[in-house]
Amino acid sequence: MTDRREESQDFVDDTLKLNRHEDIELPTLTNVPNLVNQIQFSKNVYLPERGTWGSKLDFILSVVGLAIGLGNVWRFPYLCYKNGGGAFLVPYFITLILAGIPMFFMELALGQMMTIGGLGVFKIAPIFKGIGYAAAVMSCWMNIYYIVILAWAIFYFFMSLRADPVKEFWERRALQISEGIEHVGSIRWELAGTLLLVWIICYFCIWKGVKWTGKVVYFTALFPYVLLTILLIRGITLPGAMEGIKFYVMPNMSKLTQSQVWIDAVTQIFFSYGLGLGTLVALGSYNKFTNNVYKDALIVCSVNSSTSMFAGFVIFSVVGFMAHEQQRPVAEVAASGPGLAFLAYPSAVLQLPGSPLWACLFFFMILLIGLDSQFCTMEGFVTAIIDEWPSVLRRRKELFIAVVCALSYVVGLSCISQSVFIFNLVQWAPVKYLNYEFPLWAHLFGWGTALTSMLCIPGYMIYIWYATPGDRKTKMRLLVRIDDDIRTIRVKMHPHTSGSSV
Repeated sequence: MTDRREESQDFVDDTLKLNRHEDIELPTLTNVPNLVNQIQFSKNVYLPERGTWGSKLDFILSVVGLAIGLGNVWRFPYLCYKNGGGAFLVPYFITLILAGIPMFFMELALGQMMTIGGLGVFKIAPIFKGIGYAAAVMSCWMNIYYIVILAWAIFYFFMSLRADPVKEFWERRALQISEGIEHVGSIRWELAGTLLLVWIICYFCIWKGVKWTGKVVYFTALFPYVLLTILLIRGITLPGAMEGIKFYVMPNMSKLTQSQVWIDAVTQIFFSYGLGLGTLVALGSYNKFTNNVYKDALIVCSVNSSTSMFAGFVIFSVVGFMAHEQQRPVAEVAASGPGLAFLAYPSAVLQLPGSPLWACLFFFMILLIGLDSQFCTMEGFVTAIIDEWPSVLRRRKELFIAVVCALSYVVGLSCISQSVFIFNLVQWAPVKYLNYEFPLWAHLFGWGTALTSMLCIPGYMIYIWYATPGDRKTKMRLLVRIDDDIRTIRVKMHPHTSGSSV
């Protein structure tokens, strides 16, 4: 506190000197950034602290919770059996080593070094700040549609005692799918209620900052492993389970010649590890500056990939049992995407003694796995915005989070209408659900949604180029300026941090 008062007093003294026309450091091309930081610091002296993680384990579990999501449970197992079983692990681990781990580490390290969110971190090279805005837009869209799946999970959890055929229940009871996108239909109010419930839970997971979030993840990140283990033990004791597991892991090396296999491996790494969203930058920014983030990144990446493979055994042991009971090939029983979690697996557990118990356990696991990914992504988005305008938002963080959650809920209602409208539009092309192919205008709307993030990058470059004074050489020097000494960057961004602590 003493250091803050001294630096604040220095700034006041300089201001008085300027009023008395005494000699002080005047703004020049080289010292403007430092003077701006002093002014910013003088405004933010009495702002609430950003906060830090309560312990190293809080941080690790939060990042584990972010990385391990629904893609580990339903997408990875499906991609494995679709792309040659064990052969898929070849492009998967190559991508992980060459791109996944380096980018994962880089994002965490940038956040930890700069102690700022996904927008402010680009002060090291202002011309690329559009990447931060693009990441924030992607996080915003993901927060809106990803949570809808959790609303489905809660709905299924409450309805697990019903005896409706699963496919009929999914398409006609849960979604009540309309004839097409032109027939939007009404909002599914039962799903609207479960969606509201999930948003309320999400809000109270992050409203008090990372010290509170760090305690929540002890349950949301660890308990799913207990449920996965219980489901695996039950699954491997069923007849036909080994056939399902063989189908899951048996390598078909000929698949490696297909480009789609490698594309699927890359998309799985980026999707599962949460790369490019700015969330990792935000989570890393709450670390102590001297934390060994490299070690943390290796731990989380190892846990994430191991969990994906582990979840595959859980899913396909039960799918193999279902194929055995129905006397059908495993390939005909397995489904992709949400169908694997909301059609294939529930159909299998319905054939087990005490099926309501196993169904409840499964959907509770789906909820927990997706929940921490959801609120950590929301934390990343909120951190980026608050750190960009701290004088306005940091004091009102709880209110700001409530407003973001409320607006996201309202927009998300369009994802639970009978036409499954926005939920399909935000998916990658071609836009299609079951056998219904969406019209051209829906494709264009979907691409427009995707462009809202992509256009941020060139758009901001153009804006900052013309907003920066000087000739071309001066602009390039100012906009692509990267300090070699990270200690200098740290002190400039946070004057209250002494050089010795860096």
